[in-house]
Amino acid sequence: MKRSEINALPLQGDVSFRERAIEPHRTALLLIDLQKGEYNEPKIKAEPEHAYFWDRLAKMVIPNGQKLLAACRGAGVEVLFTTVECYTLDGRDRSLDYKVSGIFFAKGSWEAQVLDELKPMPNEIVIPKMSSSVFISTNMEYVLRNLGIEYLMVMGLLTDQCVESAVRDACDMGFLVTLIEDACATFTQERHDATLRAIKGYCRQRKTEQVVTELKGLHKQAAE
Repeated sequence: MKRSEINALPLQGDVSFRERAIEPHRTALLLIDLQKGEYNEPKIKAEPEHAYFWDRLAKMVIPNGQKLLAACRGAGVEVLFTTVECYTLDGRDRSLDYKVSGIFFAKGSWEAQVLDELKPMPNEIVIPKMSSSVFISTNMEYVLRNLGIEYLMVMGLLTDQCVESAVRDACDMGFLVTLIEDACATFTQERHDATLRAIKGYCRQRKTEQVVTELKGLHKQAAE
């Protein structure tokens, strides 16, 4: 993404700019809150009312996440993870909203670890957060700038909470954002779809297979 391209945007805007293909070596995949404390057997058994959510995670989000990780790693795309994890053992550093909502995973806890199915590689970055938006309570923007990232692909939990917050904030901070909609989940299809409609103007929206195909095509071009 060249500065001249941005400067050439007309005053009335050009929404097609948001739909442009990524540049792999200036792109990162961000996995949000796909952690053991959010998805584990005791929790699934204790909350049968969330059957839709558990099913979507098992059959769609995790398998698609595995495909995306393989494609991104193969194409030279940076992979970053964020998890809900306090800097303390008693959670005193959490946001007020997290304290009110009872969202708490202690520093260094098992619950704060990324799911084994989507486990980070040794040299990939995991950033703990204590609020809904990773950009509010962490140095995520600083890290992305240091990595030379201009395009951000987002997946994870929950579509209408932490994922939506990340998409909106990343857009306002000057990143071109791709939401991978079938690699995200919330508690109902209605809530998921409502968010897709609400943030349509902040990001391009793609399915996993579309992103994988795009990455393979770009990787092939680079090799020729």
